[in-house]
Amino acid sequence: MKEFTKTEEIYRLFIDCNQKVSTDTRKIVNGSIFFALKGDNFDANTFALTAIEKGCKYAIVDDVNLHNGITVFVVEDVLSALQSLAKFHRKQLTIPIIGITGSNGKTTNKELIHAVLSKKYNAYATFGNLNNHIGVPLTLLQITANHEIAIIEMGANHQGEIEMLCSICDPDFGLITNIGKAHLEGFKGVEGIKKGKSELYKHIRNKNGKIFINGDDAVLIELASGIEKIYYGEDASFDVHGKLIPNNEFVEFVWNLKEKKLDDKPLIKTHLFGHYNFINVLCATCIGNYFKVDEDLINDALSSYLPEMNRSQVKKTKSNTLILDAYNANPSSMILAIRHFAKQSFKNKYIVLGDMFELGEFSENEHQLILEELSTYNDINCLLIGTHFYEFKNKYLGFSFYKELNDVVEILIKNPITESNLLIKGSRGIKLEKLVEYL
Repeated sequence: MKEFTKTEEIYRLFIDCNQKVSTDTRKIVNGSIFFALKGDNFDANTFALTAIEKGCKYAIVDDVNLHNGITVFVVEDVLSALQSLAKFHRKQLTIPIIGITGSNGKTTNKELIHAVLSKKYNAYATFGNLNNHIGVPLTLLQITANHEIAIIEMGANHQGEIEMLCSICDPDFGLITNIGKAHLEGFKGVEGIKKGKSELYKHIRNKNGKIFINGDDAVLIELASGIEKIYYGEDASFDVHGKLIPNNEFVEFVWNLKEKKLDDKPLIKTHLFGHYNFINVLCATCIGNYFKVDEDLINDALSSYLPEMNRSQVKKTKSNTLILDAYNANPSSMILAIRHFAKQSFKNKYIVLGDMFELGEFSENEHQLILEELSTYNDINCLLIGTHFYEFKNKYLGFSFYKELNDVVEILIKNPITESNLLIKGSRGIKLEKLVEYL
């Protein structure tokens, strides 16, 4: 039998394909190298020859019967080969790489940082939400000799995952956005989340790299001992400090450098809903300043940034104004969104929430805590969607509960909501964005 193809040989094929990679025969990039990954319900080895027929130059498989040594090459495990290829490619790169993780705000921070750094550099950032054991390698493989800096988002739902992703992308700089109640099931509680997320700090510490850190976050400070830090937050002693101007639903703030006054600094008005996003824009400001992006360019990047992908998006339909934050949800982010929305002087307020997933044994309690929070507001109509919330149907009689999204759609068709403001938030699997066309 032909020996397994080595990483160095796959890298030669990868370069011969001009760094073009495909993993899905429905989205083949012409002239690319195809990796036949496996999933719970598919084995892409069966599509390898189809990938070649559709325009791929080479295919990497782990079915020895497909090997021909010309267009199809066999490895022991395709996923491991993809990860090893990305790791090898990372060693060829000399640009600074910023690794980001955290319970909330990873993607928003990544997008804001990318917007700021792109004002000066040819910056590359994780596309969409490709932040897992497959997404991180694919992201790294997109970085070319033309890029000057990269921002890599890393997600995790159990301990050891961030450590593994760091071993692949080897970040020089680290950012943990926060530690919150996300993926409680996999991490086995908040202490497990601290341990898992701080694997990024451990990597940076061992590499003698630097971290960007919210100096006002006591949890992060405790985890970050022994690492060189660049601080941001509200205290004037931090490298970059700022102040939120809480006069409306969007983030407006001023900022300055260490020990310098905020007086007479320009007011930065953003399109980000939720005062909880203040620390995110301040973080991007800090990173931009560290990498010597001009102040005016930083301000312009943040004031012109428009949220996408159902993350803190403000959508005005013919009938209503929607705060669409339906990409994902966990107890920490949901409470913050509810409280900020509740403070607004909107007329006819609705909160539409979907179940929060991956909470395991904590699920019942965390959903009840959300309902208890909602119970403190008398001026908000509440629609709760999903089986976890539905379990409380008989306890919270003032709310509307629905097992399925389609049940809500039927109600909205018969009884449309008009001239109202709605916060829409839930876990990805609930797909609350489908409600937009009915609102």
